[in-house]
Amino acid sequence: MKSSNRHFRLPLSLKLAISAISLATLAACGGSSEAPFLTLDGSRPLVIGHRGSAGYLPDHTLEGYKLAIQNGADFVEPDLVATKDGELVARHEPNITATTDVASHSEFASRKTTRLVDGASETGWFTTDFTLAELKTLRAVQPFADRDQSHNGKYQIPTLREVLDLAKTEGTKVGRTIGVYPETKHPTYHVDANLKLEDRLLAILSEYGYTKKDSPVILQSFEVSNLQYLRGKTQLRIVQLVDGDDYDFKTGKVTFAAPFDRPYDWTRAGKKEMFDTMLTPAGLAEIKKYADGVGPWKPYIVPVKGTFDAAGKMIDVNGDGAVNYADGTSQPATTLIADAHKAGLMIHTWTFRNESKRLTADYKGDPKNEYLQFYRLGIDGLFSDFSDTAVAARASYLKELGR
Repeated sequence: MKSSNRHFRLPLSLKLAISAISLATLAACGGSSEAPFLTLDGSRPLVIGHRGSAGYLPDHTLEGYKLAIQNGADFVEPDLVATKDGELVARHEPNITATTDVASHSEFASRKTTRLVDGASETGWFTTDFTLAELKTLRAVQPFADRDQSHNGKYQIPTLREVLDLAKTEGTKVGRTIGVYPETKHPTYHVDANLKLEDRLLAILSEYGYTKKDSPVILQSFEVSNLQYLRGKTQLRIVQLVDGDDYDFKTGKVTFAAPFDRPYDWTRAGKKEMFDTMLTPAGLAEIKKYADGVGPWKPYIVPVKGTFDAAGKMIDVNGDGAVNYADGTSQPATTLIADAHKAGLMIHTWTFRNESKRLTADYKGDPKNEYLQFYRLGIDGLFSDFSDTAVAARASYLKELGR
């Protein structure tokens, strides 16, 4: 990226006005009538395969990453945790009870234990108590009970190197560069276990020549100090993730409860601010000091509200006998995308899923309606459990723009 572009950005409103004038001029001259993308740099929005193809196959498997690439994903996302012998592997959490068949391995029964993860007590089996060779004897399982369980017990736990190799080989097959979007999971937990993630991660990425801003790698974390540490060590793009605990369906606001109230390194440092302070103009300006983007949970961008009766009870809109997210309605978007762009930050959001019960009522059971809403708002990228649906919706969006 040219230095002039890094240090001078037109306000979003002015960019849009210039784009509109340019389009009108082109139309008058018989030129292209393509509408502009509203992303930070004008590129088309990215589709990121969330944990691979989590909607179809067990999380974080080579087979899942391969399917996401075949379905059109631009990036695949390995969540990274460490083994006892210091290898980086792709698992959603250090606790692998829900994502592997470890409970059925009698030889590891004695490894079941209770540990603190981000201050919360968890019981199960943890990668930090297994060598890589031991983990390779386990197989992945689908953690969502309502999703296809037929692939349970088939696929190994991959290392980061295996994911990077797959991205290269599959990228060659499909004729495009496939990016890898690693998340350092629970960095403080790993520091406490004397298995700090960041230097291990950078060393592996360096082996592949991934050290520069234009490398097909984006690093992410919910904690802050580790990202600040990474910024001092690498030019790779960095994204600050922003979490929350739940929704308040009356106000449409994100709610906060430990351990999803603030970055855990903030908790350990005694800071009292919640995640949402990161998304104020001042918070975004602070993120810009060490990161290239921000990755907020979807309801920070498009709030969700329920419908309530006179007694203050939320109405079962779809009549399925349960009152939940599917009975909510998406609300007008906040200014967060524009605010992030104004701060010079790309903005990627998560997680998009196909199932009707994971869509608000106004999307009418069609996940493409949700994607289109976010694409039209100017989102720079999104994480999807169903890359094929995300890519198909993006194609519809491109058609809208005349592209």
